[in-house]
Amino acid sequence: MPLTFTFDPVVGPELRDGILELWTDVTNAGGAVGYVPPVTPEDIRPGLVRQFAAMAEERSRLLVGHDEDGRVAATAFLTLNTHHLMTHWLWLYTVMVHPRHQGRGYGRDLLAAAADAARTVDGIEAIRLTCRGGLGLERFYASCGYKEVGRIPGAIRVAPGDDRDDVVLLLPLG
Repeated sequence: MPLTFTFDPVVGPELRDGILELWTDVTNAGGAVGYVPPVTPEDIRPGLVRQFAAMAEERSRLLVGHDEDGRVAATAFLTLNTHHLMTHWLWLYTVMVHPRHQGRGYGRDLLAAAADAARTVDGIEAIRLTCRGGLGLERFYASCGYKEVGRIPGAIRVAPGDDRDDVVLLLPLG
């Protein structure tokens, strides 16, 4: 059964807790979403609070996918670029699908929903995102239409002696 996506949902305790659970579970399953396992919801909470603050300041918008049971199953944050010469594209951050739903095409569905959502934002012509190298994520994003446009070797240190490339990808929306 497909996920149901909502762009700019009302954030209350249930959604907040669902995102915390998702982010924690994705990280602990090895997902490259800003943290290194093991983590608890309390480890993730400051990052989520920063995302909510950006939403309150209208710098970021949330896309959330719910499964057939109404549980948070996927998210992505669409963050506006504030540099006056770069307002024609936005960043896609914290792209996650819960491990229990992976392998069902929901990641592709999430990226398609993010592109659809971005097209509703005035003046947006492209989506830019970064991913951690060494996990094959760039191949997945390429299969969804994203093109690698840059790579910073060793920019992400996940552990002493374990540096990964920061891979920059772009999806034109035209």
